[in-house]
Amino acid sequence: MKRILKGVVVSDKMEKTVVVKVDRVKTHPIYRKKYKASTKFMAHDENGHKIGDEVEIEETRPLSGRKRWKVVSK
Repeated sequence: MKRILKGVVVSDKMEKTVVVKVDRVKTHPIYRKKYKASTKFMAHDENGHKIGDEVEIEETRPLSGRKRWKVVSK
């Protein structure tokens, strides 16, 4: 089963590649306080999404040195 994550496009300066920021909520192991953490993924994009678009990305085979995700929907 391939992982699917939701995030926001933060960079579209490359050809057929966008950078997607995925936010998640983590809990501190000792203090039990919840806080937001984010991770940026490079994703293959044929449709030309722009900065600020909400997209879903899906895990895929390695497409380049740092690209292992592709945009599946808007």
